[in-house]
Amino acid sequence: MTPGSNIPLSAAGVAVDVAAPVRLDVSGLLLTAHGKVRSDADFVFYNQPAGPGVTYRSGGGASPDAITVDTAAVPADIERIVVTASPDEAGRTFQGVEPTATVRDAATGAVLATFTPPRLGTETALVVVEVYRRGGAWKVRAVGQGYANGLAGIATDFGVTVEEPPAPAAPQAAPPQPAAPSAPPAPPERSRAGAAPAPAPAAAPPAPAPAPGAGKINLDKGRVSLQKNQTVSLVKGGRPLLTQVKMGLGWEPAYRAKDIDLDASVIAYGPQRNHLDSCYFGKLTVLGGAIRHSGDNLTGEGAGDDEVITVDLGRLPAEATGLVFTVNSFSGQKFTEVAKAYCRLLDAATGEELVRFDLTSAEPRTGVMMCKLIRQFSGEWEMTAMGSFVKARTVRDMVRPAAAAL
Repeated sequence: MTPGSNIPLSAAGVAVDVAAPVRLDVSGLLLTAHGKVRSDADFVFYNQPAGPGVTYRSGGGASPDAITVDTAAVPADIERIVVTASPDEAGRTFQGVEPTATVRDAATGAVLATFTPPRLGTETALVVVEVYRRGGAWKVRAVGQGYANGLAGIATDFGVTVEEPPAPAAPQAAPPQPAAPSAPPAPPERSRAGAAPAPAPAAAPPAPAPAPGAGKINLDKGRVSLQKNQTVSLVKGGRPLLTQVKMGLGWEPAYRAKDIDLDASVIAYGPQRNHLDSCYFGKLTVLGGAIRHSGDNLTGEGAGDDEVITVDLGRLPAEATGLVFTVNSFSGQKFTEVAKAYCRLLDAATGEELVRFDLTSAEPRTGVMMCKLIRQFSGEWEMTAMGSFVKARTVRDMVRPAAAAL
């Protein structure tokens, strides 16, 4: 699955386990239509392993922890169950850790879906997937939303009471203040080998600043120039979601280099990163006309965009959840022989340039993944600049590495 994608559940009971190279604590929260728990009893984790229709199963360190959902037993006022994960080691982030959620039929163990959240860094906790009710049917959705303040941040966000650290004592000269009512204690840390539960941790330190180019921005301040790995949400304050965009790609031959035939394409994928179709010079229209290619440019000469791909986001079929925009050197020259390569995203209705990504520091390869568009669970689309080079002269050669990059 890709972020924001969803699939219907074919089983009444499902188990979601989350595996990673390090041990993870996995939990589940039962949420109402308001996105909150009804009480702390709706927080299911290692020290409170059972809730209405939802149970926690420990992997004991040998296998991943899991959350099991019996949809027939979930109360009617619960709309969704979110499955979260956080590294067991205190203070550890997901930097360099690639968790994978596997959704299984709880009765047979058959795999129904898998999801690996992309672009993780300073997050110390993660909403991985959610099992939700829609129109009387149950579905599972890939989320991948990170938090920098650990499991406590997720719990607080969804309405679980978390104990605050005690306030500093007042100076002796100050008159005594009446004690405030104490909040219910936070869920205790996992007990190890029968030891007494540890006290609730102090507030997490501020998250470190993200690496250059990381993070998500929006279009509220106008045109955005992206750095590699940076993400922009295609929404603008006070404006509806964009429905039709144009991706323009341009390049010039490097100094004293001969003409270069670069080919722009877009590869469409479904929720399981399955290849749906590719739009390129040999196939100018795909997915019922939702994606259209302007045609081939054999030299890169001339000002402006050399090739343009128009994507009607509103007409894309529901199963299309990820698009990867690629450029290949069909003539075989490496990208070190290309100058001024860029991609830019325009509002197709107004022609306004929204996002630009200049491809610098080229590598001696014949293919590059310029950017990707991913449909979020909210319905909005996000663009991430990639600039990832691969050995591929045709769009066919790009299908597999682009799927892995979603």
